[in-house]
Amino acid sequence: MSLGDITDREARHIFNPPSLRADLWMELLAAARRWKTGKGSGNLRAELAQAIASMEPVESLFAYPGAKLLEALKARLQEDDPKAFYFLARRISTAIISGSYRHDSAEWDVHEDVLDPPTDRLSSVLGGQSSQRPYFETLVVTPFEASRWGYLTSQMRRIRRPEDEFVYEPVVVGSFEDALCAIFLNPQILSVVLYEGFAFRSATDVPQLRGLLNAFGLDKDESNEEAISLRLAELIKRVRPEVDVFLLTDRFVERLAGDPVASCVRRIFYQVEEPLELHLSILEGIRDRYQTPFFDNLKEYARKPVATFHALPIARGKAVFKSAWISDMGEFYGPNLFLAESSATTGGLDSLLEPTGNIKKAQDLAARAFGADKVFFVTNGTSTSNKMVIQALLAPGDIAVIDRNCHKSHHYGCVLSGAQPYYVEAYPLAEYSMYGAVPIATIKKALLDLKAAGRLDRVRIVDLTNCTFDGHIYNTRRVMEECLAIKPDLIFLWDEAWFGFAHWSPFLRPRTAMGAADALERYLQSPEAIKAYEAQQAKLGDNPSDETLLSTRLVPDPRKVRLRVYQTNSTHKSMSAIRQGSMILVHDVDFHSVEEQFHEAVFTHASTSPNQQLIASLDVARRQMELEGYGLVMNAIEIALEIRRQINTHPIISKYFRALDPGDLIPASFRESGFARYLEPGASWSHQMQGISNDEFCLDPTRMTVVCGTAGFDGTSFKMLLADKYGIQLNKTSRNSVLLQSNINNTRSDVALLVRVLLEICAGLESKFKDGSGAERASFDRHVNSLMHDVPDLPDFSCFHPRYRKQSGEGTLEGDMRTAFFDAYDAAKCEHLPLFDCQVEKRLASGPEMVSANFVIPYPPGFPIMVPGQVITQGIIDFMRKLDVKEIHGYNHEQGLKLIKVDGEHREASKTPPVSTKPAAKKKR
Repeated sequence: MSLGDITDREARHIFNPPSLRADLWMELLAAARRWKTGKGSGNLRAELAQAIASMEPVESLFAYPGAKLLEALKARLQEDDPKAFYFLARRISTAIISGSYRHDSAEWDVHEDVLDPPTDRLSSVLGGQSSQRPYFETLVVTPFEASRWGYLTSQMRRIRRPEDEFVYEPVVVGSFEDALCAIFLNPQILSVVLYEGFAFRSATDVPQLRGLLNAFGLDKDESNEEAISLRLAELIKRVRPEVDVFLLTDRFVERLAGDPVASCVRRIFYQVEEPLELHLSILEGIRDRYQTPFFDNLKEYARKPVATFHALPIARGKAVFKSAWISDMGEFYGPNLFLAESSATTGGLDSLLEPTGNIKKAQDLAARAFGADKVFFVTNGTSTSNKMVIQALLAPGDIAVIDRNCHKSHHYGCVLSGAQPYYVEAYPLAEYSMYGAVPIATIKKALLDLKAAGRLDRVRIVDLTNCTFDGHIYNTRRVMEECLAIKPDLIFLWDEAWFGFAHWSPFLRPRTAMGAADALERYLQSPEAIKAYEAQQAKLGDNPSDETLLSTRLVPDPRKVRLRVYQTNSTHKSMSAIRQGSMILVHDVDFHSVEEQFHEAVFTHASTSPNQQLIASLDVARRQMELEGYGLVMNAIEIALEIRRQINTHPIISKYFRALDPGDLIPASFRESGFARYLEPGASWSHQMQGISNDEFCLDPTRMTVVCGTAGFDGTSFKMLLADKYGIQLNKTSRNSVLLQSNINNTRSDVALLVRVLLEICAGLESKFKDGSGAERASFDRHVNSLMHDVPDLPDFSCFHPRYRKQSGEGTLEGDMRTAFFDAYDAAKCEHLPLFDCQVEKRLASGPEMVSANFVIPYPPGFPIMVPGQVITQGIIDFMRKLDVKEIHGYNHEQGLKLIKVDGEHREASKTPPVSTKPAAKKKR
């Protein structure tokens, strides 16, 4: 079996090949156990030999177990010693899965007594002793013959020192393809050393790797020896930007260092004239990522004896630990929480409002990690981050093209800034009571309508959620390219509250705001960008119609574009940060023009007493993701795919529950690749990457919408059942589904618990129907039908009442929501109308119009079905009346709808709302 066959053997390992490696070892161990107990077939020994031969190409890309242990394992097999083979296989597989080899050097030894290996026998592999120093692996790509690789490894080991902060093991390969394979498969690799002169093709056949290269557009044979090393360095940084690359060359290093392409190389050495310098440089690169300036200073501050004369009694913890009544809080949290508290910004600490020291350095490190120009830490959550960005970038009268279904903080941001929202609609998924994302045609139509109305100059920003709560991910680069082709100075705000982890996945990073901005910036600086624009202009002519522009994939004029991209990131939602930890990421060529008002927005919204522990957790979360985020994210995706596989293929669970796939949540018209199922036969890296690269929308694989209505549960009741009875927590629900999320915290044991619980619930249903009457089953079926088919249509945004469109006039949809919001403060201007009152129908039929005085947001589904100043339509009323949820923000069940009194003014105008931006014929699929 070739390496390519192994890496593509099962679809569920597409996103996490290292888990396939662990599974292969467990399968080998199971076979070894059968051989040891004599329960296997007669040719089991031959099967084990073939399995080891199949695994060797993969194992060559990992430092552990290494050639010595693999040879020892094969020797046990050749000696026909099943007991010795089993115990050595068990030790290796256990060490791989547990990671014990990273700290215990005894794991690397070939012990004579394999039944009871001594724990005190220490090799020189990890520096002569068991080590708790952080461990990583360094990939070495060399032109040397394989017979010399052992010598190269021993030389790198010899130069290590006991005083080194970190310890690493070399992984040696001899080709471009093997190097790429190692980068994808081995998350322990954190640095790469390139010797010039290595081959391009692997000695092992890797067809699936070539398919992956093709998906990335990088499948050409690099025969130019001078270019191949820099090309590999560039590709490694594209796949895993956190990895350091060092180049060893015998050419003129000075000239090579001046090559712009060499900017992706951390340092260039003249061959190996300075092996110690190379070693120290490798460690320095890890140290740069390991440092946490604010957290380090906070720990140092906590160790100091300090007398506090400021207004923070909890600092140092004396009032807690000496208390007769609250000392249990001190016992629960421990002393460090209190020792690290201070309201001062001195003594090694810094000010979050105007950082100049360690907070600024921590933010700069985060900017480097996420590929941003600047990063701002926020301790009030991404709700505050969104309001900061909107306030900084928008002024009264500016128009914001904004997803109507985005988080409420965006809407409130418009109220605070005085910007006028022009709402665009996502495509509906009425059968699941949720929305998808906003089609690019809808966004372009909004911009073109505003242009036709002479108001494109007032359009300042396009504001979208990426990814949505339910996992819909935009083709961010395409959205920005096409919008910039219409208005080249547009600003983009991407709310990526749930998507911060995606930067650490080479598959998902291109869909992030910062990943797309980086790729788009590089493209706009290339000659190809001007050629593409001029070719399109020649084809479109001087005055193309809106219909032509809507049907054309537009490219911008790179000479006019001002690339301005903002991303908000709920670090606490997908990384190891404390709740409410958020970041604002900036990639803005004109940030200098808004920097002052941006800082004013920070002063407006940020607390003057930010939580020190929260800031420290943001610092530490960045460190973790730079050093192990790649592997953690791959595992989170693997967990999600395994949950899908278990739910959708289990013979009993699949009768009552189903995890939805891209084909269920994204209409075919938005999936050019045709990719529909994560676990469909023949799924491959190449197929996945085609969807991620080309489709208008794709799904975040870590977010699983599980239909529970077919089991007779609405989302809310099923969520409560899981929490109250089984201790399984989740967040978002809909009328007939729940959303499960995997993250870097989950393990396969969590999957096992979920599967066991779902099976228990399904078994209860099976037993109930088996023992019950036909009437009971009929009642169940009726309930399922009401949950799955008798669902309310999702209402469109109607329009703002003409009173709140005085600046806009007719023809477009934006409105003065701020004025409507504050009109509602005056009780004399408002009235209440019960939702089920007969007056509602009379008002709808003959007026006066019902105009919402506030935001009305049902949970679920969680989008605002009314905003201040919006005209209420029959569709909105029908939807609200069919809602079976109790939590509706902004709606008082006793008083009813809160309305702004408009009497009869402009009644006829509001009966004919402006042209909708809703895509046609997509109400239900």
